[in-house]
Amino acid sequence: MRLRNWLFGEWAVVAHLFGFEQFDVPVLESEELFVRKAGEEITDQLYNFQDKGGRRVALRPEITPSLARLVLGKGKGLPLPAKWWTIGQCWRYERMTRGRRREHYQWNMDIIGVQGVEAEAELLAIITSFFSRVGLTSGDVGIKVSSRKVLAAVLQRYEVPPSSFAQVCVIVDKLEKLGRDQVEQQLAALGVTQQAVEGILSALSCNSLDQLSDLLGPANSEALTDLQHLWRLAEGYGFQDWLVFDASVVRGLAYYTGVVFEGFDRAGQLRAICGGGRYDQLLGTFGGDNLPCAGFGFGDAVIVELLKDKGLLVVPGQQVDDMVLVMDESLRPAACGVAARLRAAGRLVDLVLESKKMKWAFKQAERAGAKRLLLIGGEEWQRGAVAIKDLATRQQTEVPVGQL
Repeated sequence: MRLRNWLFGEWAVVAHLFGFEQFDVPVLESEELFVRKAGEEITDQLYNFQDKGGRRVALRPEITPSLARLVLGKGKGLPLPAKWWTIGQCWRYERMTRGRRREHYQWNMDIIGVQGVEAEAELLAIITSFFSRVGLTSGDVGIKVSSRKVLAAVLQRYEVPPSSFAQVCVIVDKLEKLGRDQVEQQLAALGVTQQAVEGILSALSCNSLDQLSDLLGPANSEALTDLQHLWRLAEGYGFQDWLVFDASVVRGLAYYTGVVFEGFDRAGQLRAICGGGRYDQLLGTFGGDNLPCAGFGFGDAVIVELLKDKGLLVVPGQQVDDMVLVMDESLRPAACGVAARLRAAGRLVDLVLESKKMKWAFKQAERAGAKRLLLIGGEEWQRGAVAIKDLATRQQTEVPVGQL
């Protein structure tokens, strides 16, 4: 728990530094909130069941659809832009590997109501700020960035119907996992021509904005314009060294519509650290009016493994200022009073609740990281004082109770 609290604390600090407001949503949601028709893996990974009322429900595998439901519930009463964050528990039935668990916690940051890539730039600034806070550098971690508008322009060129866009994105996101042959087969099964398949895979090989410009040309420059502006904003923030253009990044969730990004370990030892992007049409799929939205999800599993690998994971020890030990059980009520006085003054106090020997007390104080050991004994108490041993210097002094 100390490790989890430390990580959550770092996430919370960064969220507050950027002026975001915290929200929360239920862990149990309607199944239909997460079931989409684009063939996403997440649909097959649901922990879902029928409740006692006959409703199909699921433990949330992600948080964004729940956030969309919350935004729709606010309606026009929601002041825009809204900047929201949360840390939530998620469940996915998938094969467990290093950095992948069936139950994990996820940090979500979302911006609602901003049309431009200024939103994505702010989100990337948040991610890189967190990385810096925990000791990671742009040499350790990078963020791959692309835009689904690139793929949309390619599909338009080869007259692939817009209705196939989401499914194509989900399929090509599996390129690294499945390999080129299987991806080609799945695209063909979707009705994509071989010429279009070649064009799609060629576009995904672009690794610079100059290459992207050559590919798209001036007639399809919206994706390029967005990405060029994003890079200028990154230079302004000072995190451009973290960014890598990679057209193969499309993300596996069907609802992304524009800029997408994915944090990665430059050593190549771990799966994606975090990921996100723009999802301007998600609210409309739930029957509401669309709003421009962008956000990211950042799980707790991979980042912990990465910090371990880099020697940067220092689990905070137990934090105790004072340990209070009763030397005479008849003074137990007095010891309770001393502990209460110290706690009221804001000190972190561990009151030993049983009769223990000094040797045990010293070992326990060391384990707890206590700074002082307060001894409640007969002679000192009769003088209205307690003996205090400084555990750093091992010096003992007698202090009146009123001066504690």
